[in-house]
Amino acid sequence: MKVCLLNDSFPPLLDGIVTVVKNYAEIMTETQKARVMVGVPEYPDTDYSIYPYPVVPYKSFKLPEVADGYRAGNPLAMKAITEMAQFQPDIIHVHCPAVSAIMGRILRNETNAPVIFTYHTKYDVDIARAMKSEKVRKEAIKAMVTNISACDEVWTVSHGAGDNLRSLGYEGDIRVVSNGVDFAKGIANPDFVQDTVKEYDLPENVPMFLFVGRIIKYKGLPLIIDAMQELSENGMDYRMVFIGSGVDAPELQQTLREYGISLDIRQQDGTISSEKGNHKAGKVIFTGPVYDRERLRAWNTRADLFLFPSTYDTNGIVVREAAACGLASVLIDGSCAAEGITHGRNGYTVAETSGSMARLLMELAKNPDKMREVGQNAMNEIYISWNDSVMQALDRYQVVLEMKHAGTLKPRRNGKSDKFLNLTTDVMDAFYDVFQFPKAVRTGIQDNITGNRLNWQENLSGMQENFAEAEEYLKKKRQKIQSDLHEFHENVSEVRDELLGEWTEKGNEFHKNVAEVREELLEKWNGSKK
Repeated sequence: MKVCLLNDSFPPLLDGIVTVVKNYAEIMTETQKARVMVGVPEYPDTDYSIYPYPVVPYKSFKLPEVADGYRAGNPLAMKAITEMAQFQPDIIHVHCPAVSAIMGRILRNETNAPVIFTYHTKYDVDIARAMKSEKVRKEAIKAMVTNISACDEVWTVSHGAGDNLRSLGYEGDIRVVSNGVDFAKGIANPDFVQDTVKEYDLPENVPMFLFVGRIIKYKGLPLIIDAMQELSENGMDYRMVFIGSGVDAPELQQTLREYGISLDIRQQDGTISSEKGNHKAGKVIFTGPVYDRERLRAWNTRADLFLFPSTYDTNGIVVREAAACGLASVLIDGSCAAEGITHGRNGYTVAETSGSMARLLMELAKNPDKMREVGQNAMNEIYISWNDSVMQALDRYQVVLEMKHAGTLKPRRNGKSDKFLNLTTDVMDAFYDVFQFPKAVRTGIQDNITGNRLNWQENLSGMQENFAEAEEYLKKKRQKIQSDLHEFHENVSEVRDELLGEWTEKGNEFHKNVAEVREELLEKWNGSKK
């Protein structure tokens, strides 16, 4: 089986979905269950040859600072699409509903391979954060749902993620396929743990709480900060460790200063700056990102509780990473990350308030044995390895292929948008072939000349054949381009007329509303003059 994985991010950028794609690719390659190719936007100065599977980077551009390092790729990068099409994938697995989904649909047109899409996170939250206009947000969500609806099968990583997707307007079938973790089950070596945390102020008898992930407010981090303030005001000593980086780190650190809480912050040069707060109890530590997975295991082993008050995340891989190390998590009741959690059994749930979290932490700090017991239950009950998760995905790939061959896979094309994409790529593909063909002609001539310099008669004959082939090829391509362009223009005209009709209707409605408001204002104005 050949599998093409598509995502809008890849190292050097690290996030939860990057972790998913890397583990899919690595495990399928290592187990030889499938041959894998990965398609991603190109990041500058990145060596993609280091991976044990082919990575196809395509042209991209930098997004605004609010995107926190992400880049936008060109979904019509025909060179990359051609390379992936030549791989002849049996399955196309898309992990992002933007550029990757468009590229996946184009690649399906080229290969006839079914497209599977996994909905990993609440993208509507990201869209709302990036776009201020409500109308633009609605159109962006509509386009996202259109992309997802055009895929042949849709997966979500939790039931809550499926509920979120349906709330955005998706009406198709959904299959839940959970993500796993790459941590081995069990605690890290005690000596290694000590070596990992030795630079930080972490007294043995003081409870240590941990968060790992992007330092962004919509993961519920202000709630943690406010809960720490309540602990400090109540005189409870603690250490709260944030591992990760993100655009909101400076703002959160400033809030802690205003609360009078002591801070340790690892700077970019590796040094740790300490700031003494007014409160005698409690300290918050920002380590920055930790890329070494064994070091992360060590931090999870050292902690007493993992705090994850995110209602944004749909699966919470970090919660299962914590469970792998026998570390229980504190989650928001009813959140996607809390699926499978029984309060006081294999984790803890609280209301989405700082007070609720602070009260629980003060109570649990008195009973460390109970925290360890719940952490052990989490290890036994909610842990799932990446190997198990990927094997489940592979089994489903096989079922989808069997459905395709049996003719029972429901077609999920999306009418005009797929027709438009197909025509666009056909035209671009034809132009790409035409521009690439002179290289082939030149190579053929060079081969004829260098292959046998002594036999000029044969070489001249070969050159004539190359030119004859080129003439015939370009003639056919010209005809195809003319045909595709004609159909393309017809389709554009159809879409244009449809849009003009919508705009005319909305324009008339707008003018009617303006007239009503004007009359109402005039009526009020005339009344006030009387």
